[in-house]
Amino acid sequence: MRIAALCLLLMPWVVQAEEWKVVGDEQFAPYSFVTIEDDLPRGLDVELVEAVMQEAKLPYSLRLYPWERVKRMLDRGDVAMAFQFAGTPERMQQYELVGPIRTGSTVFMTSRKTNLTDWAELDDLSPYIIGQVRGYAYQSDFDKADLRRDSSAQNPRQLVSMLLAGRIDVIVGDRVQLMYFVREQRAEQSVRILAKPLVEMPRYVAFTKGDRTRADPFAAALERLRQAGTLDAIYQRWH
Repeated sequence: MRIAALCLLLMPWVVQAEEWKVVGDEQFAPYSFVTIEDDLPRGLDVELVEAVMQEAKLPYSLRLYPWERVKRMLDRGDVAMAFQFAGTPERMQQYELVGPIRTGSTVFMTSRKTNLTDWAELDDLSPYIIGQVRGYAYQSDFDKADLRRDSSAQNPRQLVSMLLAGRIDVIVGDRVQLMYFVREQRAEQSVRILAKPLVEMPRYVAFTKGDRTRADPFAAALERLRQAGTLDAIYQRWH
């Protein structure tokens, strides 16, 4: 009994002393992406997570992978933490979410060839084929809505290419990110962002459900940096 009690007392120290394996989406520019030149993780969210880990004085390694693999690694317990998860009720039931580390505006984007200029209800989108990235969560009502969807895109860059090629009518995603890929293809004049956003979506880091031993020190360090203005300074460098 004494040995078991001692193990429980030491567990938080062991978890914090071991190197955390941290993973994120490799196709989520400008928030997280891998550079061709040196194969290193870059992006706003990468810098935010690294700043928190350093503030918490936690040893870590950070790698980026395809999003479906990121989720599988976290679900299997192969990694300590993953980012950047949408703050939907479903995700909150699945994982121990900490944050948000930032908030992004989820919007609908169309080609200027499409006659859709805005929407009021999700039913207004029913005549159109809506492209979305496979495995992404956007917003609960939208995710459950009976709409015509194309979920063949593996990442947001591919989603933008499909819209520009006329394969789909509308795409959904983070405003900053979609425009990043549109500018990459010099196609700003070819697209339209609908005025009404789908949602202002907070983005979180995720731990396995119930893993407060890791979640709590990360949350405390995140709050210290938020209070100090450090997170805002990082955010402004990317905007």
